[in-house]
Amino acid sequence: MRTEARFPSVGSGAGHYESFYVKATRPGGGRAVWLRYTIHKRPGAALTGSLWFTMFDGDAPAPIAAKATFPHEAVEAPPGGYIRVGEASLAPGAARGAIVVPDVVVRWELTYAGRAEVFRHLPYDFLYRAPLPRTKLLSPYPDARLSGSVTVNDDTFVLDEWPGMIGHNWGTEHAERWIWLHANDFRGADGYFDAGLGRIKLGPLTTPWIGNAMVRLDGVSHRLGGLERIRSTVVKESSTACKFELRGVDVRVRGRVSAEARNFVGWVYADPVGPEHNTVNCSIADLELTVERKGEPPRTLACRGAAAYELGMRETDHGIALQPFPDG
Repeated sequence: MRTEARFPSVGSGAGHYESFYVKATRPGGGRAVWLRYTIHKRPGAALTGSLWFTMFDGDAPAPIAAKATFPHEAVEAPPGGYIRVGEASLAPGAARGAIVVPDVVVRWELTYAGRAEVFRHLPYDFLYRAPLPRTKLLSPYPDARLSGSVTVNDDTFVLDEWPGMIGHNWGTEHAERWIWLHANDFRGADGYFDAGLGRIKLGPLTTPWIGNAMVRLDGVSHRLGGLERIRSTVVKESSTACKFELRGVDVRVRGRVSAEARNFVGWVYADPVGPEHNTVNCSIADLELTVERKGEPPRTLACRGAAAYELGMRETDHGIALQPFPDG
């Protein structure tokens, strides 16, 4: 087990959210599946579980999305598995389930295998037990290959070793603003890039961008960002694009990710104890990285139509249509 569900140990008076998520993109890009198994619990209330699905297709006018929510009796962390919501489950090596809502019926039956070790975005283990940060993030399978089938209404498509990942986050409060980036289908290069960046609200103040990322290239992993590199972390984001720079020990990564607005899905994410965020995600974005390592020439990595770009924010005038599903 590369991770475990945290919600079973949350006290009845506490607030909590938790998400296990699956991303898989067709080799070469242009189509992707994004699945989430989530928990939401307000202080003093029983938790609920939800299943979220998005199908991205660059040839379609917009993504297909669906969400279903279940009471606490239908949610568990089963022995040997990560989470079960309704009849849907996520376990080491397997993801299966279904969402049946008006106008959309989705079913998935997937297997997966990891090609890299766990990436813990927080650099120290004690931070996963500490009150701060209020959001904990790790990638149990940052570089995976997924196979199986997904059916959307009457259309079934087969996944055969699609590049993807499995992620896990949890906490008592979302960051004030966050970005998630992921790619592992680079042209002419084997490796992955996984980044979580956040601005955290501390009383009346909001921190600058804090990035925690990993780039793996040529069989070598390079950790990027961290609290000690806030000053060298550069982020210029919009709802459909982001330019960034992250540094590590003897390594610098500069990048840009973007996609057309029609290829984004918009959701409402609610904090357990407070207001909501608007979150936009595209899993068929274009990403280009320039990796500079000490003693080596710069290396450019390109991922076309197969990168994830997610932006969580307070503003609502971002231009991406929101799905008609509440959170919590």
